[in-house]
Amino acid sequence: MADFLEKAKDVLRTEANAVLALVDRIDSDFCKAIEMIMACKGRVVITGMGKSGLICQKIAATMASTGTPSMFLHPAEGVHGDLGMLMKGDVVLAVSNSGETDEIVRILPVIKRMGLPLISMSGNPASTLSRAGDVSIDISVAEEACPLALAPTSSTTATLAMGDALAIALMLERGFKEEDFALYHPGGALGRRLLTRVEDLMHAGEAIPVVPQSVLVKDALYEITNKNLGITGIANTAGELIGVFTDGDLRRAIEKDLNCLSQTIKTHMSVNPKRILRTNLAAKALQRMEENSITSLFVFESEEDKRPTGIIHLQDLLKAGVV
Repeated sequence: MADFLEKAKDVLRTEANAVLALVDRIDSDFCKAIEMIMACKGRVVITGMGKSGLICQKIAATMASTGTPSMFLHPAEGVHGDLGMLMKGDVVLAVSNSGETDEIVRILPVIKRMGLPLISMSGNPASTLSRAGDVSIDISVAEEACPLALAPTSSTTATLAMGDALAIALMLERGFKEEDFALYHPGGALGRRLLTRVEDLMHAGEAIPVVPQSVLVKDALYEITNKNLGITGIANTAGELIGVFTDGDLRRAIEKDLNCLSQTIKTHMSVNPKRILRTNLAAKALQRMEENSITSLFVFESEEDKRPTGIIHLQDLLKAGVV
């Protein structure tokens, strides 16, 4: 057992070293590749065969989800008609560790005839693919992690890492933001966290628990019970929120004075209540609740507003799948 455990560790060390070796290759050619893609009016068409092809599919998916329109072209299918997917304005990113993969080499003349910019990624800077590229990115590795030096291991890891480097550099160059990312990921928990806003979940109108500052504690309890949120806001005569009173505040008030129910709510309210804007992401509301160890936030139209337009509770976030 010790032998294969140590070999497994060697695999990780070898692949990690292969990725680290790429750092010094983020150079002028890498910058030119970014410039070519940024100037692209069409799509980045990424092509590779075999294991490289699988990595190409992942690179295409990463670019597409981070603001760079991309697609994968299978080179073997390409020579049987799929080269028709290529259009003027596209940039081609061709990947081959050897740089001599037959299916890739066979489509290079078509790419050139169409006048499409070609970015080559190869482990052999002297290869046919590298020489054909308008820009060539070196993804060579010192050794494969496979002890037989047959299965692509370090080379595919290095290719994937360089593809990620391209995708993230492009994302930053485009000024791609969290909101943009959300548009491409509407499904699942990620989409809910990035797309759902406070206004989508808040309680508004008559559902907002608010009482005047002059009411007695016992009367405020009716509002807490009826609105079923465990809290009520306290408003001054202008309707501005000046405090809150919660189930927890009630327990603390009773511990101090059993006669608190006959006292005004203003005497026992918590001042400077935490707030959130209607247009903020629901995920931000969750973050603010966690930071302050609370379960509710009153919602406002703007930072200057003092009259709440809603309230959002932790349970609302749970039901929406934001948590």
